[in-house]
Parts: sequence; structure tokens; C-alpha cells
Amino acid sequence: MTQELRRTLGVFDAVVIGLGSMVGAGIFAALGPAARAAGPGLLPALGVAAVVAYCNAMASARLAARYPASGGTYVYGRERLGAFWGYLAGWAFVIGKTASCAAMALTVGAYVWPEQAHAVAVASVVLLTAVNYRGMQKSALVTRIVVAVVLAVLAAVVAAIAGAGQAGRLALAGEVPAGGVLQAAGLLFFAFAGYARITTLGEEVRDPERTIPRAVPLALGITLVVYAAVAVSVLAVLGPNALAASAAPLADAARAAGAGWLVPVVTVGAAVAALGSLLSLILGVSRTTLAMARDGHLPAALAAVHPRFRVPHHAELAVGAVVAVVVALVDVRGAIGFSSFGVLVYYAIANASAWTLGRRDRPLAVLGLAGCAALAFSLPPASVLAGLGVLAVGVVAHAVRRGRPEPPRT
Repeated sequence: MTQELRRTLGVFDAVVIGLGSMVGAGIFAALGPAARAAGPGLLPALGVAAVVAYCNAMASARLAARYPASGGTYVYGRERLGAFWGYLAGWAFVIGKTASCAAMALTVGAYVWPEQAHAVAVASVVLLTAVNYRGMQKSALVTRIVVAVVLAVLAAVVAAIAGAGQAGRLALAGEVPAGGVLQAAGLLFFAFAGYARITTLGEEVRDPERTIPRAVPLALGITLVVYAAVAVSVLAVLGPNALAASAAPLADAARAAGAGWLVPVVTVGAAVAALGSLLSLILGVSRTTLAMARDGHLPAALAAVHPRFRVPHHAELAVGAVVAVVVALVDVRGAIGFSSFGVLVYYAIANASAWTLGRRDRPLAVLGLAGCAALAFSLPPASVLAGLGVLAVGVVAHAVRRGRPEPPRT
């Protein structure tokens, strides 16, 4: 008999989980690359990213209410569109979130030791892979602590900048590069993508048909308010040009506001947020890898479970090794762009799945699908080409696997 998970999460718990997945290291890392793309169009880009995120979130919420089981779009695509689309969603999730791991590790390096950012990033991946290997997972209590620390740090930065009275660089008018707002929105989407965490926990939510559709927009709305306040404050003190050149924008904003004492606090907050996100991401990607290996979509060796620690140790080691290689070779902007492309493909499939639910779901599903496509193909060309290449590898692997003859039965 299949055992079901306990349904213990109410609206408040689900909102906290969503905030823990969104209000994290993304805001510490994504503002600089987005400002480089959009210049003074950064705030409109944040609004575009939020609209697409809302459409995706509501599509995911409706699907999670219909299919309250763990797995997210990997399940929705399979159930609504067919096995291939479920596989493609899972593959896009794995590659997108693997790049997210790299971005989080590089964020730790950029804030903690900028001169050795890549070395610190690799060390962070090795350390947290070892932690996950022994079965030490981030609990709900730790999630609440991380959310509280990050919100306190962000509030301190906003307050320090407001107290300094330096708003002269808040330039909202000026020349915006062609396609810059859409590209920046695609990069900023990286900071919103965690709302799916609520929907993937559908099997553990009380009354999912009511709880999930309430919790998702609440968590997303709170996140948007926080991000908008931070973006306005950082733009006000740095301006779009200095923000675009910054690898650690919140720390640089604190210095520019004359609050040098706040820089160590921001550094600790960024490190806590990034390490917490990295731990959770490695955990999630390795479990999705385990599920896909069990279903025959990835090598069977990745489905192995450690006899003592009861964790998918082969999958965790494989994910850790790939992330360590990526962080040694790419910068934060490249990792965020590649991650956003994979995650936008994942949500495009979610929107296509939601379209099949009925007429009431189609307007938002169409808007979400179009938004995902527009943002994905507005990302930096290197991210788009790399994303398409890795997706093609997944499609070819799927075709080869399906083309193999079934082994003879004995």
C-alpha cells in the first residue's frame, strides 16, 4: 500500500515556506545583472517579472489543487499533456535549478570574499553536498530563521538608505537598451521562482484546493513589496550604472549611504540566505534526479539510496560535482540567465497544462505561456543557446531510451 504524507500545513505555514524559497539570495544577486540589461528600466522589469510569476503561480496553484501530490510540473505535464512533457519539465527543472545552485554559491563568494569568489563558491558546494550526504536537511524551523534574518537585513538596508536621504540617483527616465526590460525581467524572474515550493508540497497541505490558491498569491505579493522597496532604495543610492557594475549591490549600497557599519551585517545576511537556498536547492535537485532515475529517465545508478543515511547519495554527489564545475567556469550573470531559461521552460509546460483544465483557466494560462516564452528568449544569447543545447540533449536521450527494444522476458 502506498503511504501518503501527513497533511499538516495551513495557509500561514505555506506562505512562510513560499517566502523562504523566494525572499532569499536572489535579491542579493539578481539586481546587478538586471540593471546592466535595463538601466533605468529596472523597476518596470521587476513589474513584468512579477506579472509572469503571478500567472505561473496561479497555474501551478490550480494544478496542485487538482493533483495534490509531490512532484510539481513533472506530475502536471505527465497527467495533462503526456509522459514526454512531464519528462521535459523534470529535465528543465533539474538543469535550471542546478544553475540556481551555482548562482547561490557564487553569491556567497561575491559577498564573503570577492577576490576569491569562485574558490569560496566551490568550497560552499562541497561543504553543503557533504551535509546533505549525511541526511541533515533544512527544517521548517531553520526556514523561518533564514526568512527572519533576510527580512531583517533587507529592512536595515532600506532604513539606512532612507535615513541617508540620498535619492538623487533614482533615475527612472533615460535610454533603455532595446529589449533591455524583457531581458532584465527574465533575470529578475530568478528571484521569484521559489513559489513553486508551495505547490510541490501539495501532498502535505491541509485542504489543498483552498489553501494553495490563497497561499501562493499572498507569498508572491509580500515578496514583490519587499523586492520593490529594496530595488528603489539601491537605485536611489547607487544609480543604474553603479548598480550594473556591482557584484554585491546591497553591500555597496550600504557603503554609499554612509552606513559602513552595516556592510558586515549585509555580508552575513547574504551568506545565510545563499547558503540556505543552496542547501535546499541541492536537496531538491537530487530528489528530482532520484525520481527521474527511478522512472528510467536518467541512469539507474542515480536512484541508489545510501543504506545508512537513507539519502540518494549517488544523485547528491553527481549534482554536487556538476555544480562545482559550473561555479568554477561561469559568473553570476551567466548562472542566473541559464537558470532562468530552464525554469521558464518548466513554467511554460505548467501553463500549457493549466490551459487544459477548462475555460476559466485559459486566459491566465495563455498570458503565462506567452510571458515565459518572451522572457526566456530575451535572456542573454549565451544563456538561450546553452539552455536550448542542454534541452536538446535531454530530448535526444529520451528518444534513444524509448527507441531501445524491451529486454526479453523470462
